[in-house]
Amino acid sequence: MKKFDLRNIRVRKVTVDELDDRMLLINLYATQALTFVIGLIWILFQHQNIFKLFSLPKELNVVWWGAGLAAAVVAVDLLIARWVPDEANDDGGVNDRIFRNRPVWHIAVLSFVVAVCEELLFRGAIQHAIGPYWTSIIFATIHVRYLRHWIPTGLVFSISYGLGWIYIQSGSIWAPILAHFLIDLIMGLIIRFRRES
Repeated sequence: MKKFDLRNIRVRKVTVDELDDRMLLINLYATQALTFVIGLIWILFQHQNIFKLFSLPKELNVVWWGAGLAAAVVAVDLLIARWVPDEANDDGGVNDRIFRNRPVWHIAVLSFVVAVCEELLFRGAIQHAIGPYWTSIIFATIHVRYLRHWIPTGLVFSISYGLGWIYIQSGSIWAPILAHFLIDLIMGLIIRFRRES
């Protein structure tokens, strides 16, 4: 039986084009699981009640906050895509690889998983500790694939700040979760069904 030697492990930078579909999904779900665990541990260290954090709201204002922000973000994103060259709005092809050939139900599942995991960490834990401004800076930094260009970086920062703002206004984490889910779902569906010119 061959022994496993830690010294033989090599780490190198990999581009999205080098990953097959299976490995891309494994990376996506693994990072979201890590995000969820870190958020959960952070919330517990803050002595927050996780059940209270995720309690369902009694009013429908959460839906209006979430859907309203999602509609505004999608509209701005479509305007940017219409008037800004693709090079200035490039994410390295990651979103295209994730959504292009995915079935609609899987786009919805991915969007929901990402929304819950990221909002738990960023709105539930980090924003609780340092507020929406610094949380948005961290959120934009974590989305490293956008940092090559100022337009997507500014857009990610603005979206994060908007998510933080509707969390404060609505008093429920379900508003930013809904907004995040709708943004990812709609943009994923646009990528999925977009016709190449």
